[in-house]
This record gives sequence, structure tokens and C-alpha cells, in this order.
Amino acid sequence: MTMPELLLEAVEQRLLRPLDAQFAMMVAGAQPAVMLAAAILSKDAGEGHVCLPLSRLDIDEKTPPVLQSCFALLGNTLDWQAVLLSSPAVSRGDTQTPLVLIDERLYLNRMWQYELTVARFFSESNAPLPCDEAHLRQTLDTLFTSQEATDWQKVAAAVALTRRISVISGGPGTGKTTTVAKLLAALIQLSGEQKCRIRLAAPTGKAAARLTESLGGALQKLPLTEAQLALFPGEASTLHRLLGAQPGSQRLRYHAGNPLHLDVLVVDEASMIDLTMMSRLIDALPPHARVIFLGDRDQLASVEAGAVLGDICTYASQGYTAERAKELSRLTGCVLEGERSPQAGALRDSLCLLQKSYRFGSDSGIGQLAAAVNRGDRHATRAVFDGTFTDIEKKSLQTGEEYQAMLDDALQGYQHFLTCVQKHNTPEQVIAAFGEYQLLCALREGPFGVSGLNDRLEQLLTQKRKITRVPHSRWYEGRPVMISRNDSALGLFNGDIGIALDRGQGLRAWFLMPDGSVKSVQPSRLPEHETAWAMTVHKSQGSEFNHAALILPTQLSPVITRELIYTAITRARQRLSLYTDERVLVQAIATRTERRSGLSAIFEAV
Repeated sequence: MTMPELLLEAVEQRLLRPLDAQFAMMVAGAQPAVMLAAAILSKDAGEGHVCLPLSRLDIDEKTPPVLQSCFALLGNTLDWQAVLLSSPAVSRGDTQTPLVLIDERLYLNRMWQYELTVARFFSESNAPLPCDEAHLRQTLDTLFTSQEATDWQKVAAAVALTRRISVISGGPGTGKTTTVAKLLAALIQLSGEQKCRIRLAAPTGKAAARLTESLGGALQKLPLTEAQLALFPGEASTLHRLLGAQPGSQRLRYHAGNPLHLDVLVVDEASMIDLTMMSRLIDALPPHARVIFLGDRDQLASVEAGAVLGDICTYASQGYTAERAKELSRLTGCVLEGERSPQAGALRDSLCLLQKSYRFGSDSGIGQLAAAVNRGDRHATRAVFDGTFTDIEKKSLQTGEEYQAMLDDALQGYQHFLTCVQKHNTPEQVIAAFGEYQLLCALREGPFGVSGLNDRLEQLLTQKRKITRVPHSRWYEGRPVMISRNDSALGLFNGDIGIALDRGQGLRAWFLMPDGSVKSVQPSRLPEHETAWAMTVHKSQGSEFNHAALILPTQLSPVITRELIYTAITRARQRLSLYTDERVLVQAIATRTERRSGLSAIFEAV
């Protein structure tokens, strides 16, 4: 068989997408080796990887037979560097070609350009900012009054106030929002008469609303005048709205030729930002703008390609350079030890990890479980369910009876929300009630996935007469929906959650907007959406619930990883229910999410 025939057979076996095979045949011409490499690169890009290391162009015990036949067609020994560079479709990035080979990494051209933009931004563009050290130290001492030996929130503020670009990472309850409120207050106080245009943004509408609420609350507690408070924005926006996304188009209103009008940008939930969005955001920034990225490096990476925050924060463990450690010690009064490693010094000096959780203490099962999972400690993960903690529970899903009991638990979890719908409470109250409990899934399909659970719950709710369906329609009062495609004209974006309610104008979907207001939209006008009694852990990022329930399948799946479990656990504020088989849980926390990229290599080279 020829290479095109083998690739099409791989498509039939669902090892490749039709797009992967067609792209490979289009760019490779008559070169079968280039065709195979392009098909695998395209497939990997669809799975979230930024590049293809040439070491992966080989057979191992997991290689499916049809792909083994592809490699056999090429012979046993192949100099991939030479073969790829002999193709007019491949360059070293110095000419416009569909594929780019850098060292031992093969990229789609646009992904190489995006990665280079990000690497240069965080390294070369991140110049130190001049400051009056005595004035800055006095301002920080006024705002940060902790008596701890090392106040990492204070260190983070000092990092952000002395660098154009900064990254503050921390787990739940480590005070990221409090830190950024205080550092923005310091920035305004230090700016004096100068006007400072501040903007807030997050990847999803839910995350933007949470940032608006939490930052607004933190600011009210600070010693700021009315005039200073007026300089803070009233609401955060989604990144799509910030950049001026155009309906039905990839074009953005703001870009390098028309930069954003701002002096300071705070971006929350940065772990959710994929490589493409990060590159577009960077392009749209004016040269003088300060940028502060907030996020949890241990959470799931974005659904799309790249794990930018995770790649950047790998350098945080290497510590600050010696000079930077001395500077931060002078500014904060904290004792910081510098490291002499020369690698990525400019990047390391703009990072800070918040290391103390103020939400989850030693008496919190959620906090103990999150820490054990994050370490990959299966023994501690088992031990935390010994009955000591009342805020976590683990239940089996091995039998039909156990599955039905889980559905009954979910019905009880949503009871307050259903009561609010039946009592015709205000849309604001109903939306708030829905956020108290949430079913989270690792999978999309099947009885343990989003689609299966939503169907089963709707059947149960109908049987119990908790909902009444509109004839010949999926709609009913109380139906929760999640938007899955951006619609800037309506102001609705991927991840936004609405509730179907009839408030005298027929059934409409009501949404909480980032400024705290609510708006309703006719169901027929909504962009793509899906029922949201259950949602994936990915979609839950940027949200928190009083009670979160995670459903894991009884069979192992490659998508169930340590990062997914950690992200799900940390969605819970007060209570966590985990429905899982012990074997699946242990295997999951031993499996790290892998996102192949070249960012680390580029950081060390620039």
C-alpha cells in the first residue's frame, strides 16, 4: 500500500482525523516520509501539543499496526532532519513554509510564530522598571501588614511593581485576588497625579464575573480615597470581548496595528489561556503596558494547544537571580535567597508562587486531598478518606444501584435551585442557587460523561415532576445551559451559564453578566449551547461551587490525569463528593498531563 492509502486507513480506524490526512497529502507532495510526519504533527496539534519532537517519529509497543506499516514503508533507518529539510514544505523558520523544523522539533508554521512571540515577550520585553525604593517599601509596608517571615503576597506585589510583565501563581485560597488588589492600590498611590488606565480580563464570562466580584470586595477593605477607587474598572471582561472578537470571524478589533487603550492589564485564570490567544493578546498590547497574569500552574491546561502558564512557572522552582533576590529583600523586608543558575533569568525574576492557603487549613479535607493529589501521593490520597474529614466523601459507582444513588444525590444537590425556580425567585437568586452545587465529569460521552448524565438527570427530574418539558422541545423552565461558541453581538461567550425562566415574556435564558447585571435572551437566538446539569472539569475552570461532585468512569481513560483531578477538587469551596473506583483514582494521580512544546528551550536560548 502507498502512504496516502495507509493514512486513509488510519482515518477509517480513527487514529487520524480526515483533516490530518488531507493536510499531510497537500503539503508533502510525493515525499512519503514528510507526509507521515505532517499527519502525526497535525494529529498532535489537534490534541493540544504545540510541536512534534522528532524522537516520536518511531515505533514503540503502543504503535497501532497501520502506523507500524507506515514506518515500515519508509525503511528502518531514516535521517529525519535531512529528509524533512529536503522538502520545500519545511524550513528552519527563515522562509514562509507550512512546516518549521527548529532543532529536533517540528511545528506548524503558525504555532512556531505564536511560540516565538510568547517566548520573546516574557524574556526580551520584560524590562525592569525604575522605582523609588524607599517610597515603594513604605507603600508595601502600609498595605501588607503580615508578620510572617516571608510574606509571599508582599513579594508578589514587589515583583509586579518592578517588572513590566509578572506572573503570580497560587492554589485556591492563597490570596491571588487580595494580592493584586493591594498591588494595584500601591501602583495608583505611587503614580500620584498620573492617570492610570486599568483593565481586568479573564478567559471566560464566569471567571470574569468572579474576578469583578472578588476584586471589588478586596478593594473596599483598602485605605483608598474615592478618587483612587474611581480609577479601578467596574467590571472585568472576557479576553474575547477585550480584544474585540468579530462574530463569525477570526479577526480582532485590537491587534499590533490598533493596540488596546490601557496602561495596566490584569488577567485572571491564566492557566486557561492557550498559545494562540496568548500570542494575540501580546500583539494587542501597547509597548508601555504593564501586564499581571494570575493563575494556578497546577490546574488543567487550556483545551486548545499549549500550556503557557505551566511552561512559564516551571522556572519558579529555580528561584530568583542573586541580584533580584537582594532587590526584593530590600523592598519587602523578607529574606530571600538567590540562585546562581543562568537559565531564563529575566523570566524567573518576574514570577512569584503564593505558597500559603488561607482557605484550606489542616482541618480541611478538600485542602489535604488537593495537596496529596498534587504531589501524586496515592497513600496520602487514600488516607484522607479515613473518616477524619467531614467535607469530603468517596463513593463507588460499580453497580447500577450505586449509579442510581449518585443520581439521587445529584437531585438532592440541586434541590435548593429547583425550589427557587418553582417559587419564581428573581433570576439573580436562581442563578446564584444553581452555582451552589455542580456535577463535574472527566468525559463527554457515555453514562459517566456529560451527555449521558444530563440525559439521565432530565429523565429523573421529569419522573419526579421537578421539570415540565415544552412539547417537542428540549426546553423547560429551570433548564441550565452553557454557551459553547462566542457571540460578541449578544455579549455571550464560551463557558457562560444561563437558566431558562419564564418571567412574563415566555421562556428566556437568563445570564449573569460580568458587571453583576442579568440579561435574558430568547432560546432561538442563543449561539451553540448544551444542557449543564453536568459539565466537564475543563468547562468548570474559573468557577467555584459550595459543593462539587466529580464523576469518574469505571474504566481508565488517558484524559483522566492528576491535573484534572486536582482542578475538580479545587472547584469545591465547602464540600466535595467523589464517585470513583479506587483503581481509576490511583492511576489518574500517577498520570501527568503532557503538552509538548518548545517554550522551555526557547526561554533558555533567548
